[in-house]
Amino acid sequence: MQLSAMRDHVRNVVDITSNDITDATMNTFIREGYDIIVYSEKRWPFYEVALTFDTVASQKDYTMAEVGTALSFTHDGVTFSGASAPKNVGVREVAAMKTSNHVLEYIGYDVGDIIYPLDSNSTGNPWYWSTWNAGTSASAAVTNQTIRLYPTPSQVQTISIRGYRNPVDFGGTTAVYRTAIADANTPDLPVPFNNVLTLYVLYRSYQQQEDAAMGQQYYSQFIQELDNLRARFEDSPAPQPLMLNSIRASRWLSQSYMPGRLRYSWEL
Repeated sequence: MQLSAMRDHVRNVVDITSNDITDATMNTFIREGYDIIVYSEKRWPFYEVALTFDTVASQKDYTMAEVGTALSFTHDGVTFSGASAPKNVGVREVAAMKTSNHVLEYIGYDVGDIIYPLDSNSTGNPWYWSTWNAGTSASAAVTNQTIRLYPTPSQVQTISIRGYRNPVDFGGTTAVYRTAIADANTPDLPVPFNNVLTLYVLYRSYQQQEDAAMGQQYYSQFIQELDNLRARFEDSPAPQPLMLNSIRASRWLSQSYMPGRLRYSWEL
């Protein structure tokens, strides 16, 4: 749903005009609800990304900007890719890393410092990785998270990563993620979330109009619908084995010719 259409819908439901709630105030409500939705869950599947980056010989630390150089996606007809993308439309968090022949194991920063002391000059093929926020402020730390590889790469090596990108900003006349927000812009969310976002804006609009009772009803519905969509988008993958009546159901085992465990004679 476009930004202007969302404002019109809310005003029609509440039976108000732009004289009661201006576009700027309504956009603030929309941004509030949008941020609540996108940051209510750390691993929304629709923000998943898979890309690669090249290490630099004798360099062990890599910023998210360096890790996400190959990131590319299109939203509202705008392609965000590489260095041309605004700084904080990039990789938000890395979930897994691997080279062409092995998976890198995640370890704590403190463990890495014990295994590979800061004064160590050992280099080689990376086998472990860790993360640490290197930002100078809380807001900067969101985008300045640093990846550290152990041991320090001895040569250029391509690393494949899976992770999560930042959402594109939505709601307002200016934005951190885009040079400007137009009325035709849409939220960086699957279509089913349009209704959830609208419910939040209705809650804030009734609250602004001093109708707390109606506002609370819409807020309760907002939470309920958000929970429903969270369950829908974060359900178990279809191939994953499930526990049904305390019996493990596995598609692979059910279709496999591999024998079960060995059994003793008295079990037959």
